[in-house]
Amino acid sequence: MISFNYENNFKLDNEEQLSNWIIAVIEAEGFKYEDINYIFCDDDYLHKINIEFLNHDTLTDIISFDYSVGKILQGDIYISVERVKDNAKDFNELFKNELHRVMVHGVLHYCGYKDKTTDEATVMRSKENHYLKVLSRIH
Repeated sequence: MISFNYENNFKLDNEEQLSNWIIAVIEAEGFKYEDINYIFCDDDYLHKINIEFLNHDTLTDIISFDYSVGKILQGDIYISVERVKDNAKDFNELFKNELHRVMVHGVLHYCGYKDKTTDEATVMRSKENHYLKVLSRIH
């Protein structure tokens, strides 16, 4: 099950459509899923998680905890809505588009994609763009 949880005043207005999209991404990548939880929060909330669990004293837009086993994906994806809004401004992008990019980014990590090197980041961005186009067709 894909679930959406909120630790702030933010709320998605199209949960079912986004859930179906995430499922389609997972299946297109050759995986199955159990429980994937999206937790939308603010910078302070995610910063505390970043310090406590990753020992990183920085702000970030997303942290994902991957509990997948083999080809069955499961995990928790924390997204700072504040950070996504700031990044959307910085990248001259619509908030909605940046949010969707971050959402699919977390799932792509579960599918095995990395973004630490330039080459990995290029592949990741290409996958994100592909699936954002898929979403725009069903949106």
